[in-house]
Amino acid sequence: MRPFLVGTVARRGKLTFVEPLFERGRPLAVPPHHDARPGRLVVARTGAGGGRAAKPRIDRVLGDPTVARHVLEGLMVHRGLHRRFPPGVTTAAVQARDRVLGGEDPGAGARVDLRDLPTFTIDPVTAKDFDDAISARELEDGRARVWVHIADVSAFVRPGSPVDRIAMERGTSVYVPGLVEPMLPHALSDEACSLVPGEDRLAVTVELDLDGADVVRVAFHRSLVRSDARLDYDHVDRVLEGRATAAEPWGAPLAVARRVAAALQERRDAHGRALTVESSEPEFRFDRAGHVTALTPSVASEAHRLIEHLMIAANEQVARTLTERGLPTLYRIHEQPDPPRVERLLAQLAALDVPVPVVPDDLTPARAGALVAEVSRRVDEHVRARGHGRAALTSLVLRTLKQAAYSPQPTGHAGLGLRHYCHFTSPIRRSPDLVCHRALLASIGAGEEPPRAARLEEAGLWASARERDAMQVERAADDVARAFLLERRIFEGAGAREFDGEVVGLIGAGAFVAFGDGFEGFVPVRRLGDDWWELDPEGTALRSDGRSGAVRLGDPLRVRVRGIDAPRGRVDLEPS
Repeated sequence: MRPFLVGTVARRGKLTFVEPLFERGRPLAVPPHHDARPGRLVVARTGAGGGRAAKPRIDRVLGDPTVARHVLEGLMVHRGLHRRFPPGVTTAAVQARDRVLGGEDPGAGARVDLRDLPTFTIDPVTAKDFDDAISARELEDGRARVWVHIADVSAFVRPGSPVDRIAMERGTSVYVPGLVEPMLPHALSDEACSLVPGEDRLAVTVELDLDGADVVRVAFHRSLVRSDARLDYDHVDRVLEGRATAAEPWGAPLAVARRVAAALQERRDAHGRALTVESSEPEFRFDRAGHVTALTPSVASEAHRLIEHLMIAANEQVARTLTERGLPTLYRIHEQPDPPRVERLLAQLAALDVPVPVVPDDLTPARAGALVAEVSRRVDEHVRARGHGRAALTSLVLRTLKQAAYSPQPTGHAGLGLRHYCHFTSPIRRSPDLVCHRALLASIGAGEEPPRAARLEEAGLWASARERDAMQVERAADDVARAFLLERRIFEGAGAREFDGEVVGLIGAGAFVAFGDGFEGFVPVRRLGDDWWELDPEGTALRSDGRSGAVRLGDPLRVRVRGIDAPRGRVDLEPS
């Protein structure tokens, strides 16, 4: 039994119950609670685990189960997120902030003052914690110098401290629509560590000199920086497209950074080792009451790619340096795919009329990785020509790959086509990045001890598991937010029930369909027709034994919404 149950309050005579919201189960009998009226959404202690809190009781009231934000808060609790820091950790974070900002900076002797550099951040509009900032300038010989400044979390979070222990336990921040479960307490994540504009901040800087896409010089510093501007992706894209004017002092550095990112992109395309995958992430808006009001699919733009390429370059150089110097750390690894899975991918794509290369007789894992990279480019070209099918075909490619993970062994990153790679650029929200900071700073004599090698294998496994858990929570939360918005549009009369959609997934029981401007739902096979339907051996089509034909991945399909279970993120569809 879970220690907490999230559900709605019900009364039966003189008895009070909490009925589960996210799973099937028996109602939990609890004592009455003065704020928990019938129908309210609450968190109840189940009594599991014994001890002082062994008796079931309502722990806190979340609000209204018809309000998306309240349900998302409940989902996070249901999935095991804490939603609070222990008081001792919060106090320790405040003390660490005050101590370091009061002059006890462990890196003071090695810190370089870079506050005179024009510096800017580029993040989503909704971002609250700013891990990274950029500076850039032209050099006299036509080369470019780029400074990638990363928040110096290690200055505030000392190894073995209460904040360090909770950060390693959480492993990652978890972001759901409108809410966040931070890895670090707010005194650090939103305040002292965050590279907000106009404030002096401690950073670790990766300084890169580039000749085109070639890194000809690299240096690392503990630094003191001050961001001049907090930019968002939309605004930067308007500047890059000529629809807005760049302001100084960040306009000139942005132009240099753009040129460098373009060279890195060109090099990546020419090598052909990296995957070509274009996907979108949903961005939700809420009103003050907590209702979802809008959904915008966020597609990677030039501004996104600019930051991505610079962060990848910094991560690669840190990983290369740590490998060459033999410092123990956690690398970001992505193993080559298994040849049989790649052969299956080619068969699946061929069944969907996607032009695929010939499979060589001696398909090794390395060749399989190169083959998937080539296939990803062909899928991209095929989708652009057809105008539909991107989500389904991209999903096939991604499911062929192994999951990226964290490991003390530098085995390379197949998806990026890099021999050396680590995660270094987001220490506010990822614990492996903090490990890499400590290793790098130890390697340059900047006031840190290297991580203990004996603990890194277990730490990598734990961080990888926490990342997977976070992704599952985030996906479930996206489904819930979508369902609430769709319900509001339909049942408040602001939208139709019928939509043009596209098949994005298939199982024996039916088809998953993306429709509208970012919604998803499920069509059971019983609604496809009176025939008997079976999933074909490739898993790319549901085929009928009669006249109904087939439903294939990527096919257009017009659907009608039959029902919505918003708290569980489920949308029931039928063909229209």
